[in-house]
Amino acid sequence: MLKVLAVYGAAALAEIMGCSTFWMWARQGAPAWILAPGLVALVAFAALLTQVDVDAAGRAYAAYGGIYIVFALGWLRVVQGIQPTRTDLLGAAVSLAGAVIIMAGARHLPSNRQ
Repeated sequence: MLKVLAVYGAAALAEIMGCSTFWMWARQGAPAWILAPGLVALVAFAALLTQVDVDAAGRAYAAYGGIYIVFALGWLRVVQGIQPTRTDLLGAAVSLAGAVIIMAGARHLPSNRQ
């Protein structure tokens, strides 16, 4: 489970960094060259998600969603200097609980592929 969390954490940082470059270009007037490292980060994000040992991509992405939310709020605080609200934190806790449930279930239930 720790390896999965580490992969999801690295993927979240890569996705947030990649998407942030597009945000800076489109919304803050950053130069177009900033998109190049953003694309590299997004490729790394996609490659990292393939390292999670689950039976279906959709399950990996669903569990990742909760981890992403926690990291996005960390980015909000650390990089953007904005304190998450109580509702931000509550939503992150609910999402993280959902991710844990999905990851735990994926380890103990047989695949239901048809």
